[in-house]
Amino acid sequence: MLQQLCERLSRYKPPASPVDAAVLIALTREPIPRVILTQRAGHMNSHAGEVAFPGGKCDAADLSVVATALREAHEEVGLLPRDVKIIGELGVFTSRVGLKVKPIVGLLETLPELTGNPDEIDSIFTVPLDFFLQRPPSYDHKIKFMGMNVAVPSFNYEGYVIWGLTGFMIVELLRRVYDAEIDWRWPNPLKK
Repeated sequence: MLQQLCERLSRYKPPASPVDAAVLIALTREPIPRVILTQRAGHMNSHAGEVAFPGGKCDAADLSVVATALREAHEEVGLLPRDVKIIGELGVFTSRVGLKVKPIVGLLETLPELTGNPDEIDSIFTVPLDFFLQRPPSYDHKIKFMGMNVAVPSFNYEGYVIWGLTGFMIVELLRRVYDAEIDWRWPNPLKK
């Protein structure tokens, strides 16, 4: 599982696109990698209580989108940039508020002690990557996008609901790396 992840992502070069924000999909270097996720603080102005990858908006001081993802992961969960080996990236996703978000994928030799920034994070947890391959997502959650109600992939894991943009990024990772046949169910507003 890990070898395929590294091989496929190292070869994939998504098209260049403007980026407003970046997230870090941090995975442990284990036969069955675990992915680090956070639950955003309940008092946040946006996405309060939602599950997300560590990440945030690009800063003028960031030298690259990778630097943004690493900086945000350090600020949010205390993950040191030197502990992350970047192995690839996915294409840009557009959030429901119009932000262009780039997922950066990195490996951790070991899972360090992580501490959530209480201003941003209520909890940090990991999910074995094969969990997402073994259980197809449900489409119980909807978001408003371009004036339409869109059903988005969601996964339930030990009391956490992983959905929305984070769910789409997980589905794309599984499709790109493991050829998972998971339905996007994303409408094309240009088709009639």
